[in-house]
Amino acid sequence: MTGKRYRDEVIEPYVRLFRGAYGYDVLFMDDNARLHQAKLVDELLESEGHERIPWLAKSPDLNPIENVWNYLGRALACRHPPLRTANALKMALLEEWSLIPQTVVYNVIASIETRCDVCVQVRGDRIPY
Repeated sequence: MTGKRYRDEVIEPYVRLFRGAYGYDVLFMDDNARLHQAKLVDELLESEGHERIPWLAKSPDLNPIENVWNYLGRALACRHPPLRTANALKMALLEEWSLIPQTVVYNVIASIETRCDVCVQVRGDRIPY
């Protein structure tokens, strides 16, 4: 994906929709992926007054959504026959998202303190999962 596609296919349709639903008191968080830091993405977010959470270079990923993506990825990998189209993937993701057990959500939330402690112990280096 390029910065232009990220802006056009993610930021413009979804971030605007989210902000429209929740108002201007939200913070936007992304990481240091090149496409997230593209000048045209920065310009769009800045022009619309989106407040970003700063993300340090090479910072450990403590974002709990990564655990949820991992869960979804494993669920999709178990599907037979394998997904063949983008639309099939979208539908499968929506279905699997709705089937995530609440215990998975609670466990992800409960893990944040421990993961932060481990991050401090390894002095910001990669966290062993």
